[in-house]
Amino acid sequence: MTTNKDNFCVIMGGGIGSRFWPFSRKTLPKQFLDFFGTGRSLLQQTFDRFNKVIPTENILIVTNDLYADLVKEQLPELNSEQILLEPTRRNTAPCIAWAAYHIRALNPNANIVVAPSDHLILKEGEFLAAIERGLSFVSQSEKLLTLGIKPNRPETGYGYIQIAEQSGDNFYKVKTFTEKPELELAKVFVESGEFYWNSGLFMWNVNSVIKAVEALLPELASKLVPGKDVYGTPAEKAFIDENFPACPNVSVDFGIMEKADNVYVSLGDFGWSDLGTWGSLYDLSPKDEEGNVTLKCQSLLYNSKGNVVVLPENKLAVIDGLEGYLIAESDNVLLICKKDEEHSIRKYVNDAQIKLGEDYI
Repeated sequence: MTTNKDNFCVIMGGGIGSRFWPFSRKTLPKQFLDFFGTGRSLLQQTFDRFNKVIPTENILIVTNDLYADLVKEQLPELNSEQILLEPTRRNTAPCIAWAAYHIRALNPNANIVVAPSDHLILKEGEFLAAIERGLSFVSQSEKLLTLGIKPNRPETGYGYIQIAEQSGDNFYKVKTFTEKPELELAKVFVESGEFYWNSGLFMWNVNSVIKAVEALLPELASKLVPGKDVYGTPAEKAFIDENFPACPNVSVDFGIMEKADNVYVSLGDFGWSDLGTWGSLYDLSPKDEEGNVTLKCQSLLYNSKGNVVVLPENKLAVIDGLEGYLIAESDNVLLICKKDEEHSIRKYVNDAQIKLGEDYI
């Protein structure tokens, strides 16, 4: 595969992964962890994947100030100018907008692929071909593109895309864009056959996305436009530290993709998974004959089915009579809960933080 000097990649790696607590912690979130013993963290795997079609110098990581050293340690190929450090978390729209203004200062013709740092791709060849087709598509017209995945279950953690007419080979205009529906609506979407999951992977020309930000999110633009003369210079960080905290907390899905009239989707089948929950980890992991998943540790399981067991490497778990449970220990926290109640994990995290303090988060 070839690389194009006008093509850039923005990897979003600033989240804390609270749905994976206690394995994912504030000081070491899931994107910096090696879940499957590959020797590479999720962030490193994402970088490796895009580096096959994007020049190394055109790959940017947007993360939180807290994780500057972790990114430098895991991706020594990058220089400090390629790591954009947010002083505070403000969701995906401010993250993407800042990266766009920064990239435009470097290359006003840039085409950008934006990707989370925690996705798994099983069919990498097909995926990278889709990325190259998508970047070519957005370079030729003022369109905002997302990758759509055919759903195999009703899922409330993903956005849904309803497609309209076709526009070129495997590109479709988006009819509606719905962020994270309730379960009953998700069931309707899946049964209709007209809806696809939003993968959270976006492509656009830098000028197209900046135009969308300024038209649809003027409050956000008002915080970032004044920095037009400092982007790509040593003064950029001070400007961002002063202005970024005042940016509205809004997702790119809600702020731009649901409102814009030039959104398109490319449909793909490349073994995609958003490693966002314990449930998704269970689905992707090898299982014993009773459907149990054991990661990191050793286990002896009796009369037990459909469990997820994740303990430190030097530990043995002996479990008798559990079905459908999550047993996860990391550092000073042990979590035991029903696997189908994992939506409560954020509540557990909030309660632990309020009642017991930051040491357990």
